[in-house]
Amino acid sequence: MLVSKKEIVNLGVNYFVESMGFASLVAEPQRLIMIGLAVLLLYLAIAKKVEPLLLLPLAFGIFLANMPLAGLSASSEDLEGFGLLALMYLGIAHVVFPPLIFMCIGSMTDFGPLLGNPKTAFIGLGGQLGLFTALFASVWLSRIVPGIDFDWAEGAAISIIGSADGPTSVWLASQLAPPLLPAIAIAAYSYLALVPLIQPPIVRLLTTDKERVIVMPPPKNVTRKQKVIFPVAATFVALLIAPAAGALIGIMMLGNLIRESGVVERYVRTLNNDLMNMLTIVIALAIGASASAETFLRLETILIIVLGLFSFASGTVGGVLIAKLLCYLTGGKINPLIGNSGVSAMPMSARVSQKLGQEYNPHNHLLMHAMGPIVASTMGSAIIAGIFTALFGA
Repeated sequence: MLVSKKEIVNLGVNYFVESMGFASLVAEPQRLIMIGLAVLLLYLAIAKKVEPLLLLPLAFGIFLANMPLAGLSASSEDLEGFGLLALMYLGIAHVVFPPLIFMCIGSMTDFGPLLGNPKTAFIGLGGQLGLFTALFASVWLSRIVPGIDFDWAEGAAISIIGSADGPTSVWLASQLAPPLLPAIAIAAYSYLALVPLIQPPIVRLLTTDKERVIVMPPPKNVTRKQKVIFPVAATFVALLIAPAAGALIGIMMLGNLIRESGVVERYVRTLNNDLMNMLTIVIALAIGASASAETFLRLETILIIVLGLFSFASGTVGGVLIAKLLCYLTGGKINPLIGNSGVSAMPMSARVSQKLGQEYNPHNHLLMHAMGPIVASTMGSAIIAGIFTALFGA
């Protein structure tokens, strides 16, 4: 049967229209919600400069994942199940990128403030309060919210969001609750980026004017020998306590040993700059791309985000309360404004401590003091993640 030119043109136009995403966008309005969220996060990153190195690729990943028919989500079935961003996401799901990030973090970390003032480690311990409150809250909610059934393993994976430590959250979720990994990763990295917005109100609420202006004495000098010995000794002790945390603690301490050894400057430059930047953009973009509307806009995901915020806020409260206790016990030598750094959001929490300190006392410099609790909290959350894996992994 002959087909007229007009029919051929109409078929071509119809095929072209069907290949466009407008119809799918109308049929799936939830995509518009996610695109709106992505635009909001892009605004915060670009206009407000809220952790743009992390938030910008994360937001654009969400934007790409929810463009209809583009096949750019982490669950894309392009290329036999391995779309562009899905390939990047494999490095997260198979726990390749989180330890590498920890090695970069280790190479950028100075344990001097912690070694010079070991008391601040207790602040990092207080910051772990959020992990346990969120763990029990997750299991409790499963009993009262219809359709929600978080077990202890999933509750542990959700609770670690409160550490504000993205690599640890991704690592633990991949071990204990792989189906929840996208939501947990999105929540962890989002709160990590939003530390400057979330923590200051909590710190102001819990501290007094008198406490905020305290000028802390400089920490004791730490020798190079102590700094070289520390990563080896810390790895030995931590892996005896929580062997399952070896992938994080061991690799982090390798990065720190590379820094402190002073004999491999080329490695230090690579870890601090090129590798760190590459991993950050790939991880943030891939995690954002996992937040497609069909997998993200669910009651379960909303509860994970709420529990993550509860965990993060509780950890901040725990850190500040321990800092206030230390302030009392030391006769005012600890400024409670560094208490927010009990949450291991490196280095954002330390920046918040510094900014608040300068706000109330222009002569106050809390940045290096705040790094002690942060590195203690980073190690603490990784060890707790290893303990959770040993307890609930079976």
